[in-house]
Amino acid sequence: MESWLFLALVLAVAVIGKNMSLIIATGVVMLFKLLPFTSKWLPTIQAKGINWGVTVISVAILIPIATGQIGFKDLVKTFKSPAGWIAIIAGIAVAILSRYGVDQLAAVPQVTVALVLGTIIGVVVFKGGVQLAL
Repeated sequence: MESWLFLALVLAVAVIGKNMSLIIATGVVMLFKLLPFTSKWLPTIQAKGINWGVTVISVAILIPIATGQIGFKDLVKTFKSPAGWIAIIAGIAVAILSRYGVDQLAAVPQVTVALVLGTIIGVVVFKGGVQLAL
């Protein structure tokens, strides 16, 4: 029962914050909880979900290269601008922090609560994350 209340609270915060990504994610998890056979899948999704998500994000990032929207000329421009260097450094920092974060989750599961809270605050309050328009 506590998990339902927690998920309902997350959903309410997502709705108030108008964050469609978090609304969809919470709805999907609530739907999974309703289905009896998914209790076996939830640990797998928990363990592999971040890697799946990174793969999907990587595909989305590579699409402009595949379509020709981004080429070598753009890559060279990146190294010539301060914004490009900031983006490169930020990307490296995110990758490093993500790696240590996933390792930390495996070593100390209690960190999950703080990570969830931080993610919700970052997404809803600071408008971080991906905003889906439906």
